[in-house]
Amino acid sequence: MAEAKSDIKQSDEWQKAVAYEITDEDIERQRKLLGFDQAAKTREYITTATEDNIRNFAHGMGDDKPLYTDPNYAKKTRWGSVIAPGMMAGIINKPMKGDPIPDEIKALKKSLFRGIHVFVSGSQWDFYRPIYPGDTIYSFNGDETCEVKQSEFAGRSVITNRRDVKINQRGEVVAVYRILRVLTERKTAAKKGKYSAIEPASYSDEEMQAIEDVYAAERVQGAEKRWFESVEKGDSVGLQAKGPLTVTDVICFHAGGYGFVPYAPTANRLAHKNRQRIPAFYVKNEHGIPDVAQRLHWDPVWAQAIGNPMAYDYGVMRENYLWQYLSDWAGDDAVITHIHDEIRKFNYMGDVQRVTGEVLAKRQEGGQNLVDVAVKFTNQRDEETVRATATIALPSKDRPQPLYPQVPEELAQKAVQMLARHRELGGD
Repeated sequence: MAEAKSDIKQSDEWQKAVAYEITDEDIERQRKLLGFDQAAKTREYITTATEDNIRNFAHGMGDDKPLYTDPNYAKKTRWGSVIAPGMMAGIINKPMKGDPIPDEIKALKKSLFRGIHVFVSGSQWDFYRPIYPGDTIYSFNGDETCEVKQSEFAGRSVITNRRDVKINQRGEVVAVYRILRVLTERKTAAKKGKYSAIEPASYSDEEMQAIEDVYAAERVQGAEKRWFESVEKGDSVGLQAKGPLTVTDVICFHAGGYGFVPYAPTANRLAHKNRQRIPAFYVKNEHGIPDVAQRLHWDPVWAQAIGNPMAYDYGVMRENYLWQYLSDWAGDDAVITHIHDEIRKFNYMGDVQRVTGEVLAKRQEGGQNLVDVAVKFTNQRDEETVRATATIALPSKDRPQPLYPQVPEELAQKAVQMLARHRELGGD
């Protein structure tokens, strides 16, 4: 048998995998696609919410709130049932039928940014309805913006903003998810090696105990209402810990249903078929075995080969940790209506995040009692890795059950039309 390669960078496979470049043609094609919405035909790992997969998703991010995990508890709440964490909408999708994509659009999309690394740099969420067990989620999406920037990590990069409109089986808009994606060249990132000097974190028993103490002191508001009248500008939203990050954390997040679309990491015969479908997604490891490029989230050798000091999390993981932090503070009766987050730094294996927040303002708008909060994640190197703002509708003495905001009429109409067309074409 062949010997393992001590340096994956010396292999032909690595040279091929990092040879792909961002071209002016790719950028021009991407810009021509702006504003084109299409029905999402991908089948996510989860297509319909159930009590089980809602619980598993919550547990995958370390959230044990009974509103998500205990049907007996949840049926006594205002919701009458378990509901899903709001950001779970991002990983549920049943294929939606739609009119054929025009040939010119197909041509623009074909092999666009082939072999270019994509990572999530932030998102914006607007929430309009809860997800209940039995709800099937469909979506339509399209890119809204495209700009070229110089990245501190990988030289020239492309920043795109994609809008995903998530709707349920009744044609009701559940959420609008705008994803800020950064596309970078693996070769450039590897050559720059901007973060290569970062050392893996290690902790003494005393330091680990300090982290455990933060976990032990975390408070969940739960069934106890957080009254609008009791909140003031400048109030703390609390302190939480996330990490230290391990491969186990990444596995748990995958087990909740994330990360299987569009590249479909699979095993055995399915992996064989996937290698024929998207060969550029598979790069031989140091043992000569083709494996998914996605493994940079758990394989330190591959992560280092493309310019990182070690494996790191998915940005979406910290976005969901943000949801947990906000919902822990807000309580079961509150409604998180809007979140905007920026993923400012990588979260490497071994990193621990200190999550803090404060109330920026409180206001009454459209009959709702709203608070605006700011949140940041800070790692053990004292780097701010996430910056976020959110708006939460809290219960008040005169309005003890806050409502979700109304869906903009034009968007509501489009959602109904998209689902109606899906049904006309034989979709269920």
